[in-house]
Amino acid sequence: MIKYLPHHSEVLVSSMHCEDVISRLDQVTRDVDYLSHTLSRKGEEHLFNGKVNEDSFRLSMVVKRADSFLPLIKGHIESTHAGCIIFLDYQLFPGSTFFMVFWSIVTLALAIFFLFIQEEPVFSLISFGVGVGNIMFAWSHFKRKVKQTQHIFHRMLSLQKNR
Repeated sequence: MIKYLPHHSEVLVSSMHCEDVISRLDQVTRDVDYLSHTLSRKGEEHLFNGKVNEDSFRLSMVVKRADSFLPLIKGHIESTHAGCIIFLDYQLFPGSTFFMVFWSIVTLALAIFFLFIQEEPVFSLISFGVGVGNIMFAWSHFKRKVKQTQHIFHRMLSLQKNR
């Protein structure tokens, strides 16, 4: 993974057994078929969309509106004698990653074009600044969404008291 792309990792230690964690995750996660016309059933409350397996999961927080900076959570659970260890990796969805890389390459190419071919250092600096600003904007909003997701995830596992 390219280092400048928004990502976050954490390791949680729980006194719950792996089966209990998987069971809780399964209760609050809906496996969504985006090709289906009915995305939600009335009366069902879910915190996450995604897939939960025996010792791993891929989740995202349920949202009402599209959000380009919503983190995709890839998790892996390992059993210990006193509970389990949960490894979490938060990253952008592949579509958001693609557009972020695409626009970073475009703004860098424009900066190089303006600097060396057009010999316009001001335009080159503006193009480069827009690219860096795009990355900073993405990191800022991604980190905000990670904190929201962490709060819900930790509360769901009772690792954090309600604030």
